[in-house]
Amino acid sequence: MVSFLLASLIGISCHFGDYCDKQDTYALLFDEALYNCPNTKGKEESRIDIVNLLISIESEYDLPCSMRGMLLAAACYESGYNPNALGDRKFSKKNRPLAVGILQMWPWWEKQKYGYGINRRDPEQAARAWMDHIVSKMPKVKKICRFKSESRLWVAAWVHAIRKPKKGGRCFEKPKHLRLLKKWHRNIKRHCEILGC
Repeated sequence: MVSFLLASLIGISCHFGDYCDKQDTYALLFDEALYNCPNTKGKEESRIDIVNLLISIESEYDLPCSMRGMLLAAACYESGYNPNALGDRKFSKKNRPLAVGILQMWPWWEKQKYGYGINRRDPEQAARAWMDHIVSKMPKVKKICRFKSESRLWVAAWVHAIRKPKKGGRCFEKPKHLRLLKKWHRNIKRHCEILGC
């Protein structure tokens, strides 16, 4: 909450509509990611570095305003920002976790030939590979889905990147993380209306 209060005192604009300043947006998303992540259990101080790292990586990509924070929402939803999280045991024949790390990536991400050759427990490598994978789906999504809106294209690319391929594509599906991201954006708008930023 400290950075949100500081941002409001400085007079940061927080419009997610026509005007959207990258630095301002991420300053406000920082608090939402840190304090309003439902999959964490206290100890916000231990997550500050990871949230800052994810913001710095995501800000390198030219995301539309409505999609800013997508990497934060995914990491919060999947692991609560825990780089050592293990999951998806139900898909393993030997009850071993298939999903590992901050974004719960499966073993194919570590392979050089078909994946990205990353260490799934390294938050920086995982975040960069995750964002690169979504960007790599953009040409296919533009061709199949034919959306005019940048936000809709990003949502479709996001779904195509994190789910198994499907005949006809996944143009009208939404990732579960998107609900959390939209909640954070609504919280920011509400705070801005109250504080007048």
